[in-house]
Amino acid sequence: MPQLPFVQVDAFASDPFTGNPAAVMPLEQWLPDDVMQAIAAENNLAETAFTIPAVGDADADYELRWFTPAVEVKLCGHATLASAHVLMAGDSIRFRTRHAGVLDVSRREDGYALSLPAWAPAHKALPELAQAMGGDVVETLWRDGGYAVFLYRAQDAIEALTPDFSSLKEHGDILLIATAPGTGTDIVSRVFAPGAGIDEDPVTGSAHSIIVPYWAQRLGKPSITAFQASRRGGYIDCLLTDDRVVLTGQCRTVIEGMFSL
Repeated sequence: MPQLPFVQVDAFASDPFTGNPAAVMPLEQWLPDDVMQAIAAENNLAETAFTIPAVGDADADYELRWFTPAVEVKLCGHATLASAHVLMAGDSIRFRTRHAGVLDVSRREDGYALSLPAWAPAHKALPELAQAMGGDVVETLWRDGGYAVFLYRAQDAIEALTPDFSSLKEHGDILLIATAPGTGTDIVSRVFAPGAGIDEDPVTGSAHSIIVPYWAQRLGKPSITAFQASRRGGYIDCLLTDDRVVLTGQCRTVIEGMFSL
């Protein structure tokens, strides 16, 4: 029976049982897509990251793909951070991805710094989604690729949200990001993806590649502290630099073993 290495990592986790769990499964070559999707469903985590060595690629060390229990996604920050935590041998590592280019992760004293593309959203009316999100939505924004942003007035409004997941799921694979000014941090957020098989994602790097460009302009500063107010919760230090968003966080390995295929 084939055995595949399996590591579960809590990413953007400063304390035990916080942050966002991801499975990291280093491979020598890609498995069929339907097999990787089935493995991700079996793992039943927000994302399972699969990597292979980037042979002959001068710009990357590994190729990287991410699967939720239901779909393959275009960008996942926390599972990239987790993959770096598992695979990094030196001070940095580079991942070739299919939709987000090459992603760099470097080692820091307080964890890792992940460089993601800055995907600034634009104003767009999203009345059906806003109604299903609930609460008093102040403004809605959209980024092509399936990213919706809902602005609220304060952190307590974010914490009180009880979205209608069945209605949101009908709109397909959309990352739904609720955000507001924070109390202990510059900004706060919660992130939902019922169309991708994840009602609420604990800590979402890709969401911050969308909202950090917006908040950096609104707050008038490139460096932003963020808290994702899920049940597990997670803190991220964010920096907007040119066309990149750099997210800094810690990782903790919680499970190591073999997956029997």
